[in-house]
Amino acid sequence: MTDRPQRHRHPAAAGRSGNDRSPRAADPPAGNANVSASNGDGFFRHIILGMRNGVLAVTRDHRLAAMNDVAYRILDLTPDPSDIGRPYTEVLVSQPDMVRILSAAFDLAHLPNRAEMRLKPSGKVIGYTLSHILDDQGQSEGATVFFKDLTLVEQMEERERLRDRLASLGEMAAAIAHEVKNPLAGIEVMAGLLRRRVAAVPDAEALLNDIINEAKTANAIVLEVLEFVRPIRLQVERTSVVQILHDAVAMAERKVDRGAVTVTMNIEPQLPLINADPQQLGQLFSNLLINSLEALEGQGTIGITAGVGQAYEEPAAAGAETPDGTPPAATLLIEVADDGPGMPPDVAERIFNPFYTTKAKGSGLGLAIVRKIVDAHDGHIDVRTAPGQGTRFRVTLPVSAGERWLH
Repeated sequence: MTDRPQRHRHPAAAGRSGNDRSPRAADPPAGNANVSASNGDGFFRHIILGMRNGVLAVTRDHRLAAMNDVAYRILDLTPDPSDIGRPYTEVLVSQPDMVRILSAAFDLAHLPNRAEMRLKPSGKVIGYTLSHILDDQGQSEGATVFFKDLTLVEQMEERERLRDRLASLGEMAAAIAHEVKNPLAGIEVMAGLLRRRVAAVPDAEALLNDIINEAKTANAIVLEVLEFVRPIRLQVERTSVVQILHDAVAMAERKVDRGAVTVTMNIEPQLPLINADPQQLGQLFSNLLINSLEALEGQGTIGITAGVGQAYEEPAAAGAETPDGTPPAATLLIEVADDGPGMPPDVAERIFNPFYTTKAKGSGLGLAIVRKIVDAHDGHIDVRTAPGQGTRFRVTLPVSAGERWLH
């Protein structure tokens, strides 16, 4: 059977004649969704309310005609019945990307189907379909966008892409590292022997000291590469994140001079223990702290916060139980924030990439290792930063992180 667009009128337009294109107020339906419709359109109202996708419809005179709960949640907006009939540019003022999509709907003959977009400033990824709303004469009287939060899907795909890249990169890096490690060790040993023979020649001794130090630096990078490419095998036990954070501060201070940097901690009382590898978590948080200390260069503040949260869910399922009837998984949210110089967007997008660094002598593996450890614990890490506004890393760890390793 061939669909005829003129026979499928949008709920926002149902109950109106083809010439009446202005939105009409209606009693808000159950829940917090707003739909411009008459009392006889209950069936179509319930279709919109029951969708697990966001639904947003506007009239040709640029007014909001329909918006369901899921759309409000995806766009981080508070449901308000008075939104119906208002210019959608006012309702969506905090979502310029969605405004741009809707504005283009009336100028394009062929609308995008199954397109994707990253919303700013939330960073959520949505997949959307944009359609014209046609009246009985086939004339456009509005537009509707159906969209779904693909943030979790995007994260999983990015993890798979990262694992694929690391697998091929790891084989090459491991081979190179093994080949380089032996000559470096030989250079260091022979330079040490030669230094003892020319102890009476200060210039020669100083030069040999430089050779030995550079060989040690190169060897440390090689060891870091080998550690990075080696698969993580978690040694899981019940772990106190509070103790891990205190130990990580001490570990970071042993590697980087703290100077006048102030480190503050704001940790919720009675945080639950989590199933995790304490050694790996210690390395994770010490690497983040080292990164902040190096950025501050001896002046500034680092704030560490930790509390209980919930795993990120699609807005359509927010507040609901999981398919097996259990509530959403509990998580710990740990943030490491500094008031340093921050980073421009092009740098922030690449900081977790292996071997990418802005430091003169950095290996570019510190944050890549952090990402790898977080992934091994089924967690998530994100960064917020801007030039002159500091940097904040947020790590989300399931309370049951690594639980499969216990069985």
